[in-house]
Amino acid sequence: MELLPRLRRFAKVLRPADADAQDLVQQTVERALASRSGFRPGTRLDSWTFTLMRRVAIDEGRKAQRWGRLLTSDEEGAARAADPAQAGEALRADGFAARDALHALPDDQRHAVALVLIEGLSYAEAAQVLGVPAGTLTSRLVRGRQSLIETLAAQGVTG
Repeated sequence: MELLPRLRRFAKVLRPADADAQDLVQQTVERALASRSGFRPGTRLDSWTFTLMRRVAIDEGRKAQRWGRLLTSDEEGAARAADPAQAGEALRADGFAARDALHALPDDQRHAVALVLIEGLSYAEAAQVLGVPAGTLTSRLVRGRQSLIETLAAQGVTG
């Protein structure tokens, strides 16, 4: 249960639409419960579940491509709606800009940034989740960070 907020955040990186992200979290939890015998005690549960989530996202992405699933305009609008109780207008605008800049990154960079900068995994743990060498993860992270900095600076986001 403690991992759910982190799983939701990572799901939003993998699937920006709220409904798709919620489905991804549910599918990940179901797969984790069904595969719990595959979890090795003494290892990090968060890394294991992030790996499962990424695999579920890949599987679902392939399935969606096969079926030609499309997002409706209503769902797109709901995903962009801000909660006025959460922050002031300028902060919400900066948050939307940051989210959009993150989603504009190539998948490999976006996943690296999300796991290390947002979820707080170490480089080694994130590399394991993504199935790449640590040097590859570092390269993706540096390029992703730089792209985010440039994009946000060009939009006047300074925080």
